[in-house]
Amino acid sequence: MPMMNSPTLIQLIGATLFGVALVHTFSTQYFQHLALRQTKHSGFWHLLGEVEVVFGWWAMVLMLCMFLLLGHHSALDYINTRNFTEPMFVFVIMVMAGTRPILQLADATVWAMVKFMPLTPNIALYFLILTLVPLAGSFITEPAAMTLAALLLRSTLFSNEIPVHLKYATVGVLFVNISIGGTLTPFAAPPVLMVAGKWEWDTMFMLSTFGWKAALAVLINAAGVTLLFRRQLTHLCKLETPHPRCSRSIALVHVTFIALVVMFAHHPPMFMGVFLFFLGFVTAYRHHQDRLILREALLVAFFLAGLVVLGGLQQWWLEPLLMRLDSQAVFFGATALTAITDNAALTYLGSLVNGLSEDFKVSLVAGAVTGGGLTVIANAPNPAGVAILRNKFPEGVIHPLGLLLAALPPTAIAALIFQITR
Repeated sequence: MPMMNSPTLIQLIGATLFGVALVHTFSTQYFQHLALRQTKHSGFWHLLGEVEVVFGWWAMVLMLCMFLLLGHHSALDYINTRNFTEPMFVFVIMVMAGTRPILQLADATVWAMVKFMPLTPNIALYFLILTLVPLAGSFITEPAAMTLAALLLRSTLFSNEIPVHLKYATVGVLFVNISIGGTLTPFAAPPVLMVAGKWEWDTMFMLSTFGWKAALAVLINAAGVTLLFRRQLTHLCKLETPHPRCSRSIALVHVTFIALVVMFAHHPPMFMGVFLFFLGFVTAYRHHQDRLILREALLVAFFLAGLVVLGGLQQWWLEPLLMRLDSQAVFFGATALTAITDNAALTYLGSLVNGLSEDFKVSLVAGAVTGGGLTVIANAPNPAGVAILRNKFPEGVIHPLGLLLAALPPTAIAALIFQITR
């Protein structure tokens, strides 16, 4: 197993800044308060109070350190070796999934299923958003599923006056279910994507090893939170999505664009080209559209890009720590480590090590997806959910500690399911 080597100065700086960024994510509310008290620099404090800005900000600090200590050639060489495909893909898929035709299609699908459920409409709608949409993430990708689920919740449940603890409980279950719900296929969940090709995991393997377990955990988590808050949900006014309808042909074109982006998810020049054509189509048929969520998507992409830059210098301590664990312990180790680093980064590090047992590989990925809902940085789609829903929370902030506490119960359920079915 790899041993921890003596880190270089820039690696130590990178690890320090990564730790500072983690602390910063838990301190965004403090900066929002500063923005209210110190009006002269309120814009700057408000900027630091945006959770999506955190990792991009400290990634900038890291690059400045590299320029000063190593020179511009080394700094540019480092940044050129980073893979920004995921931030770009998440940006594109968020914008596409957040359009009126796609939201209407998702809304119509969910409501069609509501009619066949032996539950009150509000409860059935809530349950389906937390089950059907996360599981659909295995086919439309997790970022798209997160975008759809968050927008549906924002326009229905979160548009009502509901207790804050219901909001946090909903977000906690949503984030966990999105993380595990994308494991029915080998191409939808970022931590699975990192290893599926190298380890030769196909759809049948994913379904038999992860998929049915994840689906069971998704159903139990959603049923639990629905049962817990059934009274509050029942007494709300009817949760309907207030969207004017657009033609089916427009919706079909949007679905086609999303399918093409998913097909070329690993090829940025292709899916960015498709995205440019998409923007042209949206402009041509503007009367069928609402405001594109470009700002929210750009912030999320900025967050993920910052995580890519900072995360690239954490391998020296993270890989030896992870690889010292056996196949049983690695599940819980990966679940815990995912809370402080992107789960795709963990599985990527695992893919670099040769000679791992199949049990170790499965435990590593299972742990990574299980812990994917604990924090905003744990899973790539999480910042998208935060960007869409945060304005519905007090002071426009989803507090990281509140998210962590809310996500612990569904995470424990997912961990239990994955462990007892080994």
